[in-house]
Amino acid sequence: MIGSLLMLVAILYLGSEASRVAGAPNFSYDFILNNVHLDPTTTLWLFGAFALAFAVKVPMFPFHTWLPDAHVEAPTAGSVILAAIMLKMGTFGFIRFALPLFPSAAMNPAVRNLIIVLAVIGIVYGALVAMVQPDFKKLVAYSSVSHLGFVMLGIFSLTVESMQGALMVNINHGVSTGALFLLVGMIYERRHTRMIEDYGGIAKVVPIFATILTIVSLSSIGVPGTNGFIGEFLVLVGAYKTQPVAAVISATAVIFAAAYLLWALQRIIYNKLSKPENETIKDLNWREIGLLVPLLIAIVWMGVYPKPVLEKTEAAARRLVTYVEASANTAPASASNTAR
Repeated sequence: MIGSLLMLVAILYLGSEASRVAGAPNFSYDFILNNVHLDPTTTLWLFGAFALAFAVKVPMFPFHTWLPDAHVEAPTAGSVILAAIMLKMGTFGFIRFALPLFPSAAMNPAVRNLIIVLAVIGIVYGALVAMVQPDFKKLVAYSSVSHLGFVMLGIFSLTVESMQGALMVNINHGVSTGALFLLVGMIYERRHTRMIEDYGGIAKVVPIFATILTIVSLSSIGVPGTNGFIGEFLVLVGAYKTQPVAAVISATAVIFAAAYLLWALQRIIYNKLSKPENETIKDLNWREIGLLVPLLIAIVWMGVYPKPVLEKTEAAARRLVTYVEASANTAPASASNTAR
């Protein structure tokens, strides 16, 4: 709420400046983009207000603390909507508003380096904290912090590859993490516990659930051939061109992701079936399978053949990168469609 209020104040300021130029009330995005020229100090303050609001929404480290608790308290549908849609409003805000409206502030070396450092910390920290979670749902929640750190790294590395990678991670995180939350909810309905230690060996009694959970977990890890690989790969390749140290450090999170998810899989569906209460768990029904099949198709399709999505995003990513780079050191361009 505090972050949103700061952004509201910044929006009102931009609207007042546009109204002064236009001679009438004007909050048009295109008009503001092309006609409102601000001094560097004001630009930094306004970018800070927008960036703080979006950083909480993403969420970026250290503004992430609300997310795990929100996921744990939310019902399954709430967690899916939060992971698949709501968090993307933060990263979309950076791409659509913060960078085009304030390119000089966004590309200020101090600002840019700060955001990239926070993104890298979020990537590694989220993965490490996920590794020690006893609650499977909270483990998935902390993995979101790590994945969305990749999105921020891709955006502020500002290469075509990293920007496309950020968009792909945005899409694929919604698919994979949304599916994980659905699976957590489905098994919770049967056992009424999310504690990893309460399971073990259930692949013997719920083979369909175990199979789908394994596929979705591999996609979240970013195994080649799944949707999770292409986005993170593009982010790292693109980031290495402008932020090589950050890219190398962030690459370690792929190892940590394999550690926390494969270890969780081992404890949940493999090992010995040692608890009698797990012997009577019912496998997924046709309604639940029907819900998950489209997500599995998306996981495989975008992992094996991401070309249609990449072709759709390449032109927009290239225009945004070109516009921000050109505008960072010059007056804003006069063509509104360039900033889109």
